[in-house]
Amino acid sequence: QVQLVESGGGLVQAGGSLRLSCAASGLTFSDYTMLWFRQAPGKEPEFVAGKGWHGGSEYYADSVLGRFTISEDNAKNTVYLQMNNLKPEDTAVYYCAARFQKYGSGWYDNNYRGQGTQVTVSS
Repeated sequence: QVQLVESGGGLVQAGGSLRLSCAASGLTFSDYTMLWFRQAPGKEPEFVAGKGWHGGSEYYADSVLGRFTISEDNAKNTVYLQMNNLKPEDTAVYYCAARFQKYGSGWYDNNYRGQGTQVTVSS
């Protein structure tokens, strides 16, 4: 059974930092593109960042480029999202997702998705 479990969310002031983690189990981690999405209240889910399978390329939404960094620890089957210089508009539930050997940024195109972790940025 595949599980993606996010952690690390919380409340932070604008300009602060958080690091989200997503621990994956039940799949061959290196075979999957790992992605982060977010969904703010009343809005559609939004792509944030992705990292290709087998050590592939990183890619980001324009809104987070230069502030967020996606990384992986293959020994721990974990993907991270380092978020710096946070803004109130980054407030959302952040979701981790896995996609088998494909790039892309669609919310509905993933094989697996976690339950999400709340990030709240106060002004």
